[in-house]
Amino acid sequence: MKVDIIIPTYKPNDTFCLLLQKLREQTFVVHRLILLNTEERLWKEAGAKYPIEECLAALPFPYTLTHVTREAFDHGGTRNLGAESSTADVVIFMTQDAVPADAGLVEHLTASLDTDADEEGVVAVAYARQLPREDCGIVERYTRQFNYPDCGRKKGRADIPELGIKTFFCSDVCAAYRRDLWEKLGGFETPVIFNEDMFFAAKAVEHGYLVEYAADARVVHSHNYSVSQQFHRNFDLAVSQADHPEIFEQVSSEAEGMRLVKSTMKYLCRIGKPYLIWNLGWQCVGKYAGYYLGKRYRKLSRRRILKYTMSPDYWKKLWAQDESRGK
Repeated sequence: MKVDIIIPTYKPNDTFCLLLQKLREQTFVVHRLILLNTEERLWKEAGAKYPIEECLAALPFPYTLTHVTREAFDHGGTRNLGAESSTADVVIFMTQDAVPADAGLVEHLTASLDTDADEEGVVAVAYARQLPREDCGIVERYTRQFNYPDCGRKKGRADIPELGIKTFFCSDVCAAYRRDLWEKLGGFETPVIFNEDMFFAAKAVEHGYLVEYAADARVVHSHNYSVSQQFHRNFDLAVSQADHPEIFEQVSSEAEGMRLVKSTMKYLCRIGKPYLIWNLGWQCVGKYAGYYLGKRYRKLSRRRILKYTMSPDYWKKLWAQDESRGK
């Protein structure tokens, strides 16, 4: 089985260098690394600060580097570009700040993808467990634990009554796709502002395939978002949900969000830090405000959308396409 790794990059830094080092140590030898960089100028600037070229030269497998402009970048379309250039059996999508936790990442992540079926069915995509970074705050650390528990599982149509929206949960922070099924199901949606991974997972489940949470495959990845960043992120997340009622009208993401908030509050009390509930509350305000407005983005002016989004280039490109079609 051949495995290619596809990584979109934007202003790569020392964390990306560490990721490359960890890929060099993998027990499963990768076939090829496909890099899709946004803005060639920024790649050169990053290379002047960090030993990126040296790290790439030390890899025991070849790599390709393709540059795209900021205006052309799209979460789905750019990843499609990488997958379409691959001849491997499996493609693994990663982000530039997802560092393999050990040498077994690729081996564990692809273990269920090299067979046509097992007792449960055919796995179309498997995603890795995300561990918090050392500098991760307490609330975000618990969120990682909540969303990425110790025990893995496979998810399909039969799990929707139990898991709800979590049935379709998947993350291209680190996820492996069978390329034949990826092609059969039409790849990622494009253009898309957010959640290209989740939309593909929902499509796979709809067609009778499985999504696997591979808990033994681990990457170190977390963020300490400010309230403002949570607002912008959740605005875009809600826009993506508003554009896909066929998924989000049958399963509620709000219910899962409330379950996380309640569980986090209990956790903070249990560890003797109830005062952090205040910080959690402000984060929830930012998240919900962004989510509320994003779900109703069609009622907003373009000026407000550009103010609330974290992806202005997406909107400018979308509006330009609409105008060219006379909409």
